[in-house]
Amino acid sequence: QVLLVESGGGLVQAGGSLRLSCAASGRTPSTYAMGWFRQAPGKDRDFVAAIDMTGRRTYYADSVKGRFTISRDNALNTVYLQMISLNPEDTAVYYCAAAPVFRALVDGLDDYSGQGTQVTVSS
Repeated sequence: QVLLVESGGGLVQAGGSLRLSCAASGRTPSTYAMGWFRQAPGKDRDFVAAIDMTGRRTYYADSVKGRFTISRDNALNTVYLQMISLNPEDTAVYYCAAAPVFRALVDGLDDYSGQGTQVTVSS
């Protein structure tokens, strides 16, 4: 079992920045690939970004490429999502996720997911 707790969401104006954090605990979280998904009201959950367990490989959705950066600190069992140049289309609940295989996250699958943190971008 891996427990994931997100933080760092909030209200920001268009063009602004936020950094989300995901604290992981439980069964050796450093051995899992980690990622972020988001779900806007009335829409399906979308993949945002993923990082492998070493931190050397990352992958991003086209919609956030160049604006979002995923990173991890295995010593702290924490994953981050740095978001810049935010726009109203980024408004969603952001979920941290974990999976034993990096590709699974890229394909939209996860073994564990957090409760989410709300990000609202005003125009």
